[in-house]
Amino acid sequence: MKALQIAATGMSAQQTRVEVISNNLANMSTTGYNARRAEFADLHYQQAMRPGTISASDGTVIPAGIQLGLGARPTAVTVNIAQGSLTSTGGDLDVAIDGHGYLEVTMPSGLPAYTRDGALKRSADGQIVTSDGFAVAPGITIPEETRSISINAAGEVYAYFGDQVEPEMLGQLTLAGFSNEKGLEAIGSNLFLETNASGAAMVATPGQEGLGTLRQGYLEDSSVDPVREITELIKAQRGYELNAKVITAADQILGATVQVR
Repeated sequence: MKALQIAATGMSAQQTRVEVISNNLANMSTTGYNARRAEFADLHYQQAMRPGTISASDGTVIPAGIQLGLGARPTAVTVNIAQGSLTSTGGDLDVAIDGHGYLEVTMPSGLPAYTRDGALKRSADGQIVTSDGFAVAPGITIPEETRSISINAAGEVYAYFGDQVEPEMLGQLTLAGFSNEKGLEAIGSNLFLETNASGAAMVATPGQEGLGTLRQGYLEDSSVDPVREITELIKAQRGYELNAKVITAADQILGATVQVR
């Protein structure tokens, strides 16, 4: 009896679905987080009788056949690319990306990573960094005597000094775009790595090449919809319970078979 193994694959699939949903709910307050969705496909089929088989000497063709499915398997956990709402913070170094694109970050290894978390900070030596201390490309340093910072929609960073009326431009923030954002590799801390699936990063000025613009004093909220996630959680729970009932039914059938004398 294959029902036990088939139901087990169904329970495993629903367990994966619950894990993805739980991660979404855990990150419903994470800046710039996009919800994930588990996707599944059916497993191989046992061909007891193939469709189109000739069943008789007169050439009669079987129209449907007998194909017995062997369960389900996870195929992907995809990111639902969606713009989160923008919340005003008033912070000089808080920047939200309004549209497509990622800020480029330089990892300690020297490799580039990408993020939509615009809660930027100022390091001890004045460099603009992420909350984890990773430098934001192209590497802008704020002088110690700076009174305030201004970042316009195109990513130009200006510093105001106490003895000057006009601001001084410190540098230009850029954004990176990808042909397939869903192909980026998530490594935690709101960071992503470029992969063969995502394509090479296309770096440009905010507002150009289809990229979004920057909004100073705002942060992008998570795009997780709690109501939808709870609904999906209930559906996954019911699916798990139904597969568990199949295992119970299969066990009862096997028990009845053993008791036959």
